[in-house]
Amino acid sequence: MKKIKVTIWNEFIREKSQKEIGERIRSIYPNGIHRAIAEHLKSEDLEIRCVSLDEPEQGLPDSLLNDTDVLLWWGHTAHDRVADALVEKIALRIQYGMGLIVLHSGHYSKIFRRMMGTECRLHWRDVGEKERLWCVCPSHPIVQGVPESFVIPNSEMYGECFDLPDDGKIVYMSWYEGGNVLRSGVTFQRGAGKIFYFSPGHESYPIYHDPNIIKVISNAVRWASPTQMLPPRVTPQKISLEKISTPNPHAMVDTTSLHR
Repeated sequence: MKKIKVTIWNEFIREKSQKEIGERIRSIYPNGIHRAIAEHLKSEDLEIRCVSLDEPEQGLPDSLLNDTDVLLWWGHTAHDRVADALVEKIALRIQYGMGLIVLHSGHYSKIFRRMMGTECRLHWRDVGEKERLWCVCPSHPIVQGVPESFVIPNSEMYGECFDLPDDGKIVYMSWYEGGNVLRSGVTFQRGAGKIFYFSPGHESYPIYHDPNIIKVISNAVRWASPTQMLPPRVTPQKISLEKISTPNPHAMVDTTSLHR
């Protein structure tokens, strides 16, 4: 059985903080959010690797990136520290077929904004309010085996207006106790690559231990996995399929005057 090669990238900063927030996060995710997700996703058909910003080449050397079928991205406080050159490498991989799943505050990551072409801003509020998710596309593979609606007892509110491009397919909508709503699960296609943004997952709540959340992410990994990776495109086409009889106007230009 050919395994889907999944790389989970986490900036892995707040979990290591010596402040109160760090202690709270470590009590929920003692080994980091990326490793908690990996543990829950563990399956015979997945080969999962966990990496973080503080590792060599920011966790994604070419050898690993080029061997990744689906990349999960979790970032929050260090978006600006991700190298632009790495973002461009990831963008090319997505366009050639690699899947990308962007989680929670990764909406403001360089790679998500690069693929969306917008600022991806939204309203937010963190008071631990209830969030109810509603499936609005029951036939989508990402929602299979998940209830039509389910509740997260405590969540960070992310609300509209969410600056996303219009070509997204809405899979989940969220309603928050304070009255806000959000397109909380949205898919996109960029080149040959599939992208899924999924908003639940603030680090100070045990959201990534919720079976419904994990099931959605698990489904998304398999949905985003490429059937094949396209080779880099070569855009010039110097040899024509049909005979060209139209005279080339550039070949008729007197170039002697260009060298005076």
